[in-house]
Amino acid sequence: MHIRGVILEGYSNAGKTSVLRAIKQYQSQDETAERSVVILGEHYSQILNNNHGGYVSLSRVEHIKLLRERIDMLKKLNEWAVQLGPASRRSRGLFYVLERFHLNHRAAFPNSNNIEINEIEEQLVSLGAKCILLTISPEIAEDRIKSRQPNEWVNKTKDEVNLSINELLNTQNVLRQQAEISKVPTLEINTDDKDWIKYVRTIMEGNDFA
Repeated sequence: MHIRGVILEGYSNAGKTSVLRAIKQYQSQDETAERSVVILGEHYSQILNNNHGGYVSLSRVEHIKLLRERIDMLKKLNEWAVQLGPASRRSRGLFYVLERFHLNHRAAFPNSNNIEINEIEEQLVSLGAKCILLTISPEIAEDRIKSRQPNEWVNKTKDEVNLSINELLNTQNVLRQQAEISKVPTLEINTDDKDWIKYVRTIMEGNDFA
């Protein structure tokens, strides 16, 4: 197989951006790593996006179409490498990172028909995908939320803070539940310690991925 990839899932404050940055650093320092890398942030695959200053949410059908387009891109790149014949991982391999992808869809549409998302996940498996679900513990949820943009929380009431905490923890639980039924192998990593390098080594050096 010429292709492998990581899918980062989790709530906004779980550390996806920090882990993504650490993966890029790790990949750049690995002399055996693929020279060809595709990294797509959440804006290329998530359901809710800021469009010209306003938030727009894709429908289930629209999001399925979007995910298929991203997978088709990866499949075509892989097919091109395969047709060129055998080669080393470094010279012709493809490594990709996707942010907020199939679990984002499952969590948003938990009661919909799973046939389409199952098919997408089967294709992800064929493309060497490994899903990483980033989570945090309830006791640090408030600090993690406030740390991102502290000025925005100065005038927030306790009820508003608690509402955001509950949303985070509820979303985490839904993502966990959906990961259990997903066809894509999923590893949950708690990011309380913010040890991004350690997390990335766990991701990239695991026996089922390295």
